[in-house]
Amino acid sequence: MRFRSWILLIGGVVVLGCLVLAQAQKPACPPGTAATQVGGKYVQAQNNQRYQGGKWIEISYGRPIKRERQNVFGAGAEYGKKLNDDAPVWRAGANQTTRLKTEVPLVFDGKTLPAGEYCVFVDLKEKAWTIIFSTWPAQEKYDPKNKEALWGSYGYTPDKDVLRATMKLDTLPFSMDQFTIAFIDITSVDGKLAMMWDKTMATVAFKVGS
Repeated sequence: MRFRSWILLIGGVVVLGCLVLAQAQKPACPPGTAATQVGGKYVQAQNNQRYQGGKWIEISYGRPIKRERQNVFGAGAEYGKKLNDDAPVWRAGANQTTRLKTEVPLVFDGKTLPAGEYCVFVDLKEKAWTIIFSTWPAQEKYDPKNKEALWGSYGYTPDKDVLRATMKLDTLPFSMDQFTIAFIDITSVDGKLAMMWDKTMATVAFKVGS
C-alpha cells in the first residue's frame, strides 16, 4: 500500500512538472508590440521634465522567426504565398491578427485614417507592398466557426478596408532574424511605420492629422 502511494505521488509530481514546463515554453512566434507618442510637449516639473499631452499610436502583432530559412518572402509568382498560407493577404506577422490602435488621425498618401482600432494586413507583391487598414474584428482565440471575426488574415475580404497605402521597399545590409514592426523618424507631426524581416524593409510615411 505504501509502495503504491509513493508511485502515485511520483506520478503526480511528474505530471505537474510537465504542465509547468508546457506553460513556461515560449510560443514559436512570440507576441510583440510597437508604440510611439506624438503631439505632446516636455514641461518642467520640479527637477524633471515630463512629456505631457501626447497621444499614443500602438501596434500588437506576432513575431515569426527565420530559423535559418532563406528568402522568406519567395520570388516571382510565388512571392508571399508561403507567408499568406492560402489567405488572400498577409497578416503582417503571425498568429492573431495584427492590430493598430491610434488616439490621433493618421494621414497616409493624403488619405486620413480616423483615430480608432484597426486590423493591419499587407498585400505582398515582389516589388510592391500595400498596407491595408481594415475594420474587420479580430479573434482572441482561433475559432474556425466564427465568420464574423478574423484569425490572422483567413477569411479576409476587402469590403471592410478603410485605407490602403503603398509601402516603400528597401534592402537591409543585414538579415533581420525576427519579424519586427517599428515606428521610425518620428516627430511631433509625422513619421514612418516600418516592417523588417530577412533583408527586406518596407516603410510607409504618415502625418499626424488633426
